[in-house]
Amino acid sequence: MTICGIDEAGRGPVIGPLVMCGVLIQEGEETQLLKLGVKDSKLLSAKQRERICEQLKQKYKYCVVEIPPAEIDSAVNGEGPGNLNWLEADKAAEIINTLQPRQAILDCPSPNIKAYTQYLVQRLKDKSTIMQCAHHADRDFPVVGAASIIAKVTRDARIEEIKKRVGVDFGSGYVADPVTAEFVKSSWSKFPEIFRHSWAPYQKLVKEFTQGRLDAW
Repeated sequence: MTICGIDEAGRGPVIGPLVMCGVLIQEGEETQLLKLGVKDSKLLSAKQRERICEQLKQKYKYCVVEIPPAEIDSAVNGEGPGNLNWLEADKAAEIINTLQPRQAILDCPSPNIKAYTQYLVQRLKDKSTIMQCAHHADRDFPVVGAASIIAKVTRDARIEEIKKRVGVDFGSGYVADPVTAEFVKSSWSKFPEIFRHSWAPYQKLVKEFTQGRLDAW
């Protein structure tokens, strides 16, 4: 039986894409994943992730979907499927429909696992796919951990590409990072395409900066 694990990277940052990945294995290959060192990507160093990622790509079929900031904004603002959770579910269905596993295991972003699963199944071409959505799936299922590693490495590579393009090391991409916050204030109008405009912290920083300039007049 084929099993697909799905996870994402970059859900919270204000800069860059959200990346989702599905990895396809045969039932029983979980032990091989563990031998490669697969675990939740957050528990690995960058070098470990990069090494394991290359091995996974060589050994297993996988599917990566990148969601740009504009599409995230559309979903959050209600112009797309309604919110970020449903957008992720749509993309997860896209991955499952591409890889066509017999079973799919997904790290669920929603607190309502039942509703999320029902929404996702409705979008599958093969409704007989065994669907398992769970919290902390990247920690509990090696195949989901494998997906988290490829998603994280892909996301990190995109962030490095953005840094080179704008010519600034803007830090982690999270607004709680002072380096990122300063970059948002100084560059929100210079590189609008890299930011998630719908993020409340982004809107707060821009408002504070523009208001400060108005007050200075």
